[in-house]
Amino acid sequence: MNMHKNARLTAHSRADLVRRVQAGQPVTAVAKAFGVSVRTVRKWVARFEAEGPEGLTDRSSRPHRLYRPTPAAVVEQVEARRRQRWTGKQIAAEIGISPATVSRILRRLGLNRIEALEPAEPVRRYERQHPGELIHIDIKKLGRFDRVGHRITGDRRGQSNSRGIGWEFVHVCIDDASRLAFSQVLPDEKKGSAVAFLRAAVAYYQSLGVKVARVMTDNGSCYKSIDFRDACRDLGLRHIRTKPYTPKTNGKAERFIQTALREWAYAQAYPNSDRRAAELPIWLHRYNWHRPHGSLKSKPPISRLALTEDNLLRLHT
Repeated sequence: MNMHKNARLTAHSRADLVRRVQAGQPVTAVAKAFGVSVRTVRKWVARFEAEGPEGLTDRSSRPHRLYRPTPAAVVEQVEARRRQRWTGKQIAAEIGISPATVSRILRRLGLNRIEALEPAEPVRRYERQHPGELIHIDIKKLGRFDRVGHRITGDRRGQSNSRGIGWEFVHVCIDDASRLAFSQVLPDEKKGSAVAFLRAAVAYYQSLGVKVARVMTDNGSCYKSIDFRDACRDLGLRHIRTKPYTPKTNGKAERFIQTALREWAYAQAYPNSDRRAAELPIWLHRYNWHRPHGSLKSKPPISRLALTEDNLLRLHT
């Protein structure tokens, strides 16, 4: 048992208390000396006489037996209704027991939280074997600004001066096998920008000797457009769209966006959004060539291309 920090008596002091009483000291005097009640002194003396030194140790406050344990049939009814998504108070009113009893039963069964009735699907991780087999594309909307924002200064009083300045859209692309990333800041998320970014991304990977075969996107209108379909056909790409409302399918792009926001977009106090956009290519170079990647055994994404030293030096600009 863990001793309470303010406990008046420990097992050692209880033994001393008993010795004083057995030596003939008055119970009231012993109680006053130890700062406890007469009843407490008599309790420990009685325990020592009945059980010996073992009686002076701490015990659990839980009773040895419950006065009226909940019948197994009632527990089964509670569980059955809970698995039908009933709330605790609904179950209590239906069966005729207290909400506290229902709560105790559900906690013991491990059904007190609704997540226990709907366990999360196991994480299914996948990775393409060769660079270029599949690239993930996504878009992140960021607000434009003409002064240091409240994320950095913590002062929201002057943020109204930047309202109405508009938005910019960060188009991102990441290779499934190597995690090599490419990104551009474009003025919108319309089909024209999506097609231009796709062509630029494919050209970037080709400059590194990677031939892109497939592209995965979400179901945004720009990616469902005829222009984007035709661009994929012209580039010899197979277009794959994620299942609706399942962003985890495009998880590598989603995760890259989180990293980009943390290490680039919100990493320092940019004077304006144009300066932030100018910093993106610099950060991307660091991400692809120098930053250790957790899923690549702490090596940078460029290590997955298996470039020779000569090619590595030629491409590293």
